[in-house]
Amino acid sequence: MEVILLENILNLGNIGDKVRVKNGYGRNFLLRQGKALRFNKENLDFVNKKKDVLNKKNLELKNKFKEIAKLVNKKTFTFTKESKENGELYGSIKPKEITNLIKEKVNAEVSPSQIILKDELNKIGSFKANINFHSEVKAEISIKIDKIQSK
Repeated sequence: MEVILLENILNLGNIGDKVRVKNGYGRNFLLRQGKALRFNKENLDFVNKKKDVLNKKNLELKNKFKEIAKLVNKKTFTFTKESKENGELYGSIKPKEITNLIKEKVNAEVSPSQIILKDELNKIGSFKANINFHSEVKAEISIKIDKIQSK
């Protein structure tokens, strides 16, 4: 499937680019989320006319995400969880829990889909995670998992 991008997408392209993607990705994500249009002459003309507006919108979005990235970049977020004797947790920590903690601690909106975990968070220790806010804005956070102290 060939589409025209309406926003910059990491590892895919920039506004106005014609790209070839798999049918499912194009139909279920790019078109449904309003991130692209099917490639044809009318849509190409439409995107070329609207390019300035789209670039301005993209810049505003990038600046908003830069502010949020400043709040969370290089910060450590600590979870206290029950664990087994060997340090393994009874369940792993998911991106949704991380976003809730970020919202609680620094009052910043982060989507679970923006969080990229290098490892599964299922044991006591410190971990790194990346947050992809925008194709040009990223942040790195530390996640520390402590054991609940028994009484």
